[in-house]
Amino acid sequence: LVFTISLLLGTTITISSNHWVMAWTGLEINTLAILPLISKSHHPRAIEAATKYFLVQAAASALVLFSSMTNAWHTGQWDITQLTHPVSCLILTSAIAMKLGLVPFHFWFPEVLQGSPLTTGLLLSTIMKLPPMALLFMTSPSLNPTLLTTMAILSTALGGWMGLNQTQTRKILAFSSISHLGWMAIIVIYNPKLTLLNFYLYALMTSTVFLTLNSIKALKLSTLMTTWTKAPALNTMLLLTLLSLAGLPPLTGFLPKWLIIQELTKQDMAPAATIISLLSLLGLFF
Repeated sequence: LVFTISLLLGTTITISSNHWVMAWTGLEINTLAILPLISKSHHPRAIEAATKYFLVQAAASALVLFSSMTNAWHTGQWDITQLTHPVSCLILTSAIAMKLGLVPFHFWFPEVLQGSPLTTGLLLSTIMKLPPMALLFMTSPSLNPTLLTTMAILSTALGGWMGLNQTQTRKILAFSSISHLGWMAIIVIYNPKLTLLNFYLYALMTSTVFLTLNSIKALKLSTLMTTWTKAPALNTMLLLTLLSLAGLPPLTGFLPKWLIIQELTKQDMAPAATIISLLSLLGLFF
């Protein structure tokens, strides 16, 4: 109970803050609240996952604090929406990429997700992504387009390619998450509302998948292959949700992708739109 309330509290503090130190406080509360949830099974792998998570998130929080201090030193104010100093913007983009698990800071995410139980995995891939997303949303006018676009394209590529080789459902979901984060990061400068739409739909579909896998206790693909005999209806729903998560056109998951492609074309970024569309086909394939 304490940890769940702290999780909600930390998220709320970060989302509703105007001051950088309050945003940082919320991020820290969040990190500390999820750690016991990752390591509650006391399995060595869970403890390892919790340690990895803690180190990455602590480093990222320190970078957030550092970038906001640099900005305050140069501009004399601590307002989140007025991050104007270019160096601060670069550091903050890196920090949030570490928090979210964007390429090249993605290595911790599949490992941590593989080490934690499915319900904690659900929290890690949805709620724990919300505060960094909110910070990205609030600072979007001043971010560096080149850096974000490069990270986004690399994330969709890596999320697609690395997922091809996995047999663990949690790792597959981790790489799918990295790929979705790429889609969100590429559009955040041009149309932040689309990023939020993409995030909400992603969170909804990922929650569905995690809860389904949790109810049929499927941690590997081999167990997933035999579930259709035990729960046919649930398995059909899981099939549709996974296709939607991959972005197959008649389903919900295609909507944010479609809008993002449209917006990128309007912004004269048709090559980038083409590249990430082709790379998301890898995710659809596996």
